[in-house]
Amino acid sequence: MRMLDIIIKKRNGLPLTQEEFTFIAQGAAKGTVPDYQLSAFLMAAFANPLSDKETAMFTKAMAASGDRLEFKNIKAPKTDKHSTGGVGDGISIPLAPLVACAGVAVPMMSGRGLGHTGGTLDKLESIKGFNVRTPVKQIYKQIKEIGVCMFGQTADLAPADKKLYSLRDATGTVESRPLITASILSKKYAEGVDSLLMDVKFGSGAFMQKYEDSKKLAKGLVNTAKLMGLKCRALITDMQRPLGRAIGNSNEMLQSIKILKGDAQIAPDFYDLLLETAAQMLLISGKAKDVKKAKAELEKYLQNGEAAEKFKQIIKWQGGNPDIVDNPEKYLKNAKLQHLVKAEKDGYITEMDAKLCGQAAVLLGAGRGKMEDEIDYGAGIWLEKKYGDAVKKGDVIARIYASDKKRLAAGAELFLQALTIKKSKAKKEPIVREIIK
Repeated sequence: MRMLDIIIKKRNGLPLTQEEFTFIAQGAAKGTVPDYQLSAFLMAAFANPLSDKETAMFTKAMAASGDRLEFKNIKAPKTDKHSTGGVGDGISIPLAPLVACAGVAVPMMSGRGLGHTGGTLDKLESIKGFNVRTPVKQIYKQIKEIGVCMFGQTADLAPADKKLYSLRDATGTVESRPLITASILSKKYAEGVDSLLMDVKFGSGAFMQKYEDSKKLAKGLVNTAKLMGLKCRALITDMQRPLGRAIGNSNEMLQSIKILKGDAQIAPDFYDLLLETAAQMLLISGKAKDVKKAKAELEKYLQNGEAAEKFKQIIKWQGGNPDIVDNPEKYLKNAKLQHLVKAEKDGYITEMDAKLCGQAAVLLGAGRGKMEDEIDYGAGIWLEKKYGDAVKKGDVIARIYASDKKRLAAGAELFLQALTIKKSKAKKEPIVREIIK
């Protein structure tokens, strides 16, 4: 089998076989196929998009290019969730322990933030000592003992995706929906889960800003996952404005801990999406049949302390101090410099652009412009007011934190550009717009 023949076949719009996709994936993982030929294949696949069947075969091939977690000794259903990313979208942090309380095993593999979107691993590392580079043996043991582990992708899980992902970025093929689908699902399939919930976002702060584009991606993800034998559904959610009140790392962790301890009022939009996401995970895992009953059960775990206790167990297992759950303000400190953003007139907040808010957080030091950048865990934004809220002149809309005066000024200036205040009320839309099954 020759890579050149595969490239020409796909260039001519012909379907590829499982063996050919396996050849590509193994070549990418082992370095036996040069980058220029992998790049040529990606461009051919961009010009002649993979079918759902081809996407499923390519996904399996990439997942099989390395190790796959196997949980044969764990009888509980295994499930995970993937978000396409957003601003203030720290749902994964409270979600994993909450779903685990319901008797579902949650091997949650997450990534780091890049650009204006935050990363779950960075938020977890705002807990001093928390180890996200979890050895496979510990993942197995931890799942068996407490039902949940939160970790980063290892070099042995879907290594072909790591190579092809970097080449997609360099060859202008990032926007290909089948290639996006294969990239996302290959990592999740390698986790060894039975079911998967997708949170596909749209709006200014999302990877895909147009609703219809996000819907097409959601359908492709669900269809491909099902072809691979995974139970799957997708939520299409609004990311035009930030989710919750916290944008950053320590402050998002603080918000999550308070919600895990039953505070439903600190960020109602975040709380509602958490319950919806968790309930849908229980449905696809087979642990629940009714959304309302699932939400009621999950809310019980938030209110009676079980969800917070489960998070303490995760922290202890992964090297952090579980006392952070009991005393979060003691450990999760904001950066030393603060700027108050105040309303310049009476009215209603009719826009709070998520992308600009996320970019402001990066300027403050809460995110990365490139992967080598260091993160200031205490930098970020706390929203005292949200989209749709009424404000009076002088009201504090946001508290902005940084460790450097120049960063503070730059972040505050950009955040102001995200805001619009008008006399008329803004129309509020539900966060979850559609569920793809």
